[in-house]
Amino acid sequence: MHAIKPSIRQLMLAGACLSMTGCIGNPFAPMDDDYGQRLPVQRVRDVGTLDIDSFVSADQPDLETGEMNLDKPPSQFEGLAELELTIEEARAATLANNLDLQVALVDPAIQEQSVSEEEAAFNSAFTLRALMAQTDTPTSSSLNDAQAEQQLVTPGVRIPLLTGGTANVTLPMTRSETNNSFSTLNPAYTSDLRFSLSQPLLRGAGRRSTTHALRIASLNYDISQARTKATLIAQLATAERAYWLLYAAREELALRQEEFEVAQEVLQQAQRLLDAGSVAEIELIRAQSGVADRLDAILRAEQAVLIQQRSIKRVMNIEGLGVDSETVVLPTSPPDPVLYELDPDDLAELAIASRMDLLEVELQLLADASTIDFNRNQTLPTLNFDASYTINGLGGNLDDSFDTTIDNNFEDWSLGLTGEVPIGNQAAESRLRRSVLTRIQRLASKAGREQTIRQDVFDAADRIRADWQRILAARQAVILNTRTLSAERRQFELGGSTSTDVLDAATRLVSARSDEIRAVVDYQIAQLNLAESTGMVLGASKVRWEPYDSDSEEVRALESGRLW
Repeated sequence: MHAIKPSIRQLMLAGACLSMTGCIGNPFAPMDDDYGQRLPVQRVRDVGTLDIDSFVSADQPDLETGEMNLDKPPSQFEGLAELELTIEEARAATLANNLDLQVALVDPAIQEQSVSEEEAAFNSAFTLRALMAQTDTPTSSSLNDAQAEQQLVTPGVRIPLLTGGTANVTLPMTRSETNNSFSTLNPAYTSDLRFSLSQPLLRGAGRRSTTHALRIASLNYDISQARTKATLIAQLATAERAYWLLYAAREELALRQEEFEVAQEVLQQAQRLLDAGSVAEIELIRAQSGVADRLDAILRAEQAVLIQQRSIKRVMNIEGLGVDSETVVLPTSPPDPVLYELDPDDLAELAIASRMDLLEVELQLLADASTIDFNRNQTLPTLNFDASYTINGLGGNLDDSFDTTIDNNFEDWSLGLTGEVPIGNQAAESRLRRSVLTRIQRLASKAGREQTIRQDVFDAADRIRADWQRILAARQAVILNTRTLSAERRQFELGGSTSTDVLDAATRLVSARSDEIRAVVDYQIAQLNLAESTGMVLGASKVRWEPYDSDSEEVRALESGRLW
């Protein structure tokens, strides 16, 4: 057996490698590629200026004269495609396509993987250790090794225990060769079957302490499901709210168009009376002014329709019907207000049992209780019980060594305790105290949340009652103002009133009808708010959601790097 000595050539090669390393830089220093793609500084620090003057229209109107065609108002919806939409279709599209809801559906799948990750902490593991060593040590005695070689292979299995301990089963196998002439077996083979156990008795002991992280992950999974359900309820309510606001905007536009038509009729009548010499020219100017005012109201109503239309398009997120599409959405489900007799106390109890935000607080309280138990356990001293049992094997070859192991004639065992008592233990006690204070804070938060829920329900119930009375009052105002307008128009034909009186009566009627529309729509939205305050949705169909499929083709493609 000869010792390995480096040659002059090997030393020169090593020196050349070191020299090249010095030339190309420190291989242990960070490189630009280590930071990934870096953004240019100007992109994130320089603020751009919008050159709005570049969009100035070449066809500038004359603002001095203010001339505009009063015969027909310009419509922003003329010639555009139309889509009739029911409230049920709006709900279905929101459930299928809403982007905020799609984001929320992924969160439970993420938390589910966290639970799986914590479960994997108790999976057994196959272990393997391999070692090759050579020694060349000067010795003053022929009884000692001067040169020796050893090869070691140790397969094994490590088994985490739910009690907090760890069990190991290993089979170390060695081959040893030495230049010691007194060695009985040269080379010598060993194969020892070894069992070992390490179990905490105080800190870290017990299933509740060991499974704390798994319990927290499981509670977080439930919390994510509660949040997802709350998001679903909120998005459905948002869709229905946008639907009714769009309905109100379109009804308001229709009113303004009717008001414009009435103003045009008054203008035509004023022109006839002027031509007949029955009225002064001022009546014609007043009528023209009334038409111009109604034209401005139409333009503002059309803008409101566009804004509400984009809102419901965004919530539904239908392909080809994005916020930039020009398709006109026509709500076809009219409101059907009916009188409800509500019991706020019963509804409040229903809300306490159904609201997801309150359920989330209750789940967090369970997590707080587990954290307190875990932190209390961490304040204990460390005391570990260690035990091992080994069946030894030795032979001139590996087969003989295994035979010795199987005969079980040579055994080792050991039992021991290892303890550690922290001096002061301030950090662990502070963590325990902090977790207790967090739970106290959360209990107060739960009581406050229950109070807020009750307030939400009572406010929603009061709003429903008030909006119903608003509907009745608005309906009565519409009836009376309709009679007033008819009377004023007859008086104007007979010369007993002016065009201004007719236009004012028409304006009051439109205002009353607008109030009625808002009252009806507010009544529908109040029902939405009541359902949302109880943690539920309106509609006869039962809604059930499923989390994102974590084993989908898209996920597998990302795992394999095909979609990066």
